[in-house]
Amino acid sequence: MTQHSTCGCNGTCSGAPKKKVLVYACSGAANVAEIADHAARQLHAEGQGQMFCLAGLGANIPNMVQTAKDADVNLVLDGCPMDCGRTIFQKLGLDNVKVLRVTDHGIDKTKGVKITDEQVQKIVTLAKQTLATA
Repeated sequence: MTQHSTCGCNGTCSGAPKKKVLVYACSGAANVAEIADHAARQLHAEGQGQMFCLAGLGANIPNMVQTAKDADVNLVLDGCPMDCGRTIFQKLGLDNVKVLRVTDHGIDKTKGVKITDEQVQKIVTLAKQTLATA
């Protein structure tokens, strides 16, 4: 097989370079944060992107901020309208970000309520659609 010059594979891919996608999850205490976290971990496990540390960006750790700057796409899964993840990216002046808010998709924010696999899968599906257009 011939090696692609754009990606370096042995001809098994489309020949296009793979985007560097970082995935961040809300880390709040409510159910929507737990859904965001589970969805981010599933996206990571499925190879849709690499889960990365939102707290490190919030703390303005230089090498972590640089990694976010260097990414093709940063996908933030925010839990609710407080938009903590989006706000961190705005404060850092990073615009290579897509945000998906869990509460925008028919899931109410509550504490002490168990999340369901259906809720997580809904966000995973929406995240994949968001990445497909990024």
